[in-house]
Amino acid sequence: MDSTARRSGGGLLEGLYKVIMRRTSVYATFVIAGAFVGERVVDYGVHKLWEYNNIGKRYEDIPGLGQRQSEE
Repeated sequence: MDSTARRSGGGLLEGLYKVIMRRTSVYATFVIAGAFVGERVVDYGVHKLWEYNNIGKRYEDIPGLGQRQSEE
């Protein structure tokens, strides 16, 4: 019974193989696009975490720094 379900139904990994990994060009494109998207997600997450942990310590948060004195 287990072997018949495996043959007829397939599964997630078999479907992934049929869609992505069957052709080398599609697989390489998938890997490169995944690396690019993954890098962007990690970069954004680390940046937000750094900002959250350094609230009040950043140059932009300190009043008077980086602002020109108004000429009167």
